[in-house]
Amino acid sequence: MRKTSQFALLAQRRFAPFFCAQFLGAFNDNVFKTALLTALTFDALSWTTMDRGLLNNLIPGLFILPFVLFSALSGQLADKFEKSRLTRYVKLLEIAIMGVAAIGWMTHSLWLLIAAVAGMGLHSTLFGPVKYAYLPQKLAPHELVGGNGLVEMGTFVGILLGEVLGAVLVSQRPWGIEYVAVGTIAIAVAGWLFARAMPDSPPPAPELKINWNIASETVANLRFSYRNRPVFIAMLANSWFWFYGAILLAQFPLYAKEYLQGDHSIFVLLLTVFSLGVGTGSLLCERLSNHRVEIGLVPLGTIGLTVFCFDLYLASGGYVATGTVDIAAYLGQAGSLRILFDCLMIGVFGGIYIVPLFALVQTRCDPTHLSRTIAGMNILNALFMVAAALLAMLLLNLGLSIPQLFMVTAVLNAVVGAAIFVAMPEFMQRFRQWLLRRNEA
Repeated sequence: MRKTSQFALLAQRRFAPFFCAQFLGAFNDNVFKTALLTALTFDALSWTTMDRGLLNNLIPGLFILPFVLFSALSGQLADKFEKSRLTRYVKLLEIAIMGVAAIGWMTHSLWLLIAAVAGMGLHSTLFGPVKYAYLPQKLAPHELVGGNGLVEMGTFVGILLGEVLGAVLVSQRPWGIEYVAVGTIAIAVAGWLFARAMPDSPPPAPELKINWNIASETVANLRFSYRNRPVFIAMLANSWFWFYGAILLAQFPLYAKEYLQGDHSIFVLLLTVFSLGVGTGSLLCERLSNHRVEIGLVPLGTIGLTVFCFDLYLASGGYVATGTVDIAAYLGQAGSLRILFDCLMIGVFGGIYIVPLFALVQTRCDPTHLSRTIAGMNILNALFMVAAALLAMLLLNLGLSIPQLFMVTAVLNAVVGAAIFVAMPEFMQRFRQWLLRRNEA
């Protein structure tokens, strides 16, 4: 069997339209959210008298809430209905949500915009199970790691570019709001057009009877996954990554401002380097795994996430700036490149860690229950992210500095990783086999 590069998938109809549709969804989410947060941060009085800090936490929270409330339903829909048609309906919903947001932008109606944030959370909730259940239906086993790597790369690059474009568009005077309103609708329409080009993907469980009781369906999904030990452990390991990432990324704005003495561009720089790292690590998985589902990469990712997060704590103590710095001045400071390298490598090893876990779930789950399993994992991800925010607030209130929080996160990652590998020794067995093959090559 001839093994081609994962990039060859981008020229094929079974993958390219889907990839573009999911990329544009992540991109649009972040154009809209970032534009709204930027407008509220720098022009708050024209929108509301509410506290900006409250809004900056409320908006991301409302985006996550639908994952908890509606993931159980979205998983059932993705198992019961044909996925390309379901994707088109989800994209039509995105167009409608961005239309509501456009009215909110034009009328300065904050509550319409906040409703649109929740709506985009619902859009992402409905698309999540489709997104990862579509791949094993269209890709051969030797293409699955590469396809997942491309999707993860596309997601993080979409997030990064969306945040940059959202901040840039809304800042353009005097037409910034109009640019955002029109631009987000245009992006949603483009996503719908790509969805129309997706090939049919037959439903694995067309006879499924929808359970509208969210609580009982959520419990049933998690209970079903629990019976498949490798899949359930992979779900928990995946959710742990979102816990880890949520703690780190939530600290970046204040870390850039107070510890690196940087302006807003330093925060953007940290986020850019991290996102490019995740994309790079995700793409590396295909080469490192030799086109197979190689869960031996998960321990490698865990080691990297621990080492470079701990080094970020150490590097922070060696950085000194005498005044506020922009990117050029920051790069001239002693220790700055070490911090950027740590952020890059955290992203790289994050990609190496997460892609094999998705592939494990996709290949070892009952195909007729895959979308519901992905939905259950999305619920766990949301709960882990909420727990991460609560833990970070607790530790910071107890007096820990942000670099010390990085250290605690690194230690926790090592402990959780060890627990995962004890619970499922196959990870370490495959890691040792992977190392032996690399040494023999």
